[in-house]
Amino acid sequence: MDVNATKVNEVNVVVTANIDKGILSNALDRMAKQVAKTANMQGFRKGKVPISIIKTRYSEKLTQDAQNEAVKKVFDTALEKLKINNEDLIGEPLVSKFDKKDNGDIEVELKIFCKPKIDLGDYKALLPEIKTKKVTIKEVDERIKQIALKDAKLEKIKRKRSVKKGDFAIIDFEGFKDGVAFDGGKAQKYPLEIGSNSFVPGFEEQIIGMKYEEEKDISITFPDNYQAKDLAGAKVVFKVKLHEIQTKVLPTIDDEFAKKILPQEKNATVDILKKRIKEQIKNEKTQQYYNDELKPVYLESLIEKLDFAIPQSILDQEINQILNNKIRAMSEKEIKELQNNFDRVENMKEEVTPEATKSVKATFIIDALAKAQNIKVTDQEVTQAIYYEAAMNGKDGKSIVKQYEEQGYLPVIKMSMLEQKVINKLLDEKAGK
Repeated sequence: MDVNATKVNEVNVVVTANIDKGILSNALDRMAKQVAKTANMQGFRKGKVPISIIKTRYSEKLTQDAQNEAVKKVFDTALEKLKINNEDLIGEPLVSKFDKKDNGDIEVELKIFCKPKIDLGDYKALLPEIKTKKVTIKEVDERIKQIALKDAKLEKIKRKRSVKKGDFAIIDFEGFKDGVAFDGGKAQKYPLEIGSNSFVPGFEEQIIGMKYEEEKDISITFPDNYQAKDLAGAKVVFKVKLHEIQTKVLPTIDDEFAKKILPQEKNATVDILKKRIKEQIKNEKTQQYYNDELKPVYLESLIEKLDFAIPQSILDQEINQILNNKIRAMSEKEIKELQNNFDRVENMKEEVTPEATKSVKATFIIDALAKAQNIKVTDQEVTQAIYYEAAMNGKDGKSIVKQYEEQGYLPVIKMSMLEQKVINKLLDEKAGK
């Protein structure tokens, strides 16, 4: 079997071969004999089924297995010829040609993809200058106020006045469509925060100015996309009665409050609380600064400076991913037009290729940086991050992990976390942390 293997570049290999029909025939005979040893077939003793019958009965499967074995031999021969190790490969080889000739031979073409070997050089020299982020007293006080708001209690206002934005109006209400009450449109002594936009648009605004024990009809129109179809776009009237007005009363910002907010901090005080809040805000600002400004600049510098070939299979995947995202954003009419316009699809692929190339190069660069910095992200870290994010959003972490696993998102999340770790470590070192 004549196998020709050619390196297009250091990561892309094209292999061509002519698989002789004799090789296929011998493989098929050998596999048929193996099957005959254990075959159970009516009318024959176990292991005594004639080879000719085995070939007829299992013709399709045996032929497929023989062909697969021959292609595997082509693949192994190519790796041996070019001295490529299995650990250097990315993904499975692509069978780009499989032509059966009239004489029974098969002409095949394989494409093999390897991991790029990246010489990072003095990668730290490309790190951008870093400015220290400052935090003002006002920002600290505002954050503490936000924390205190979560611990605030509702109290009835001492002086009777009309409702204003920010109040909690304690109301009875009932909604009517065409004079008939509708389901889900009634409540008693409901605490509605004015300005929260938690009710249908137009409702809260009409509560403003109401006084104690005042009754009022509020006319609104439900949005066209309202979830209850029988109310979508409908004009309705709510009969509303205001019982009282409540406001949030913030707790006193003292050492006792600090102890409650910092339960793990021994002898917590307001000053210590302010110090911790300042650190928190500074870390948040720094992380945003890293992500939004420094990381893009650094990666762009590396992409421009480092010259290496990328596996075509990975580039094709990225091109298709970007293209699919663009298509999903199209209207139904645009998608139909695209289905009948092959040239337009090819043009779109060309348009997104530079973006896809940068993305793929960045991924390999991050991987190389992680190895240089001895940074890893474990599967356990990925799971913990997903569980934490789910808990923050009131969702079940276990079901989210399962969903991401089924959708193939876990490797993407892992790569994103690795990128975050690598960039943070490099920038922190540059900043002298």
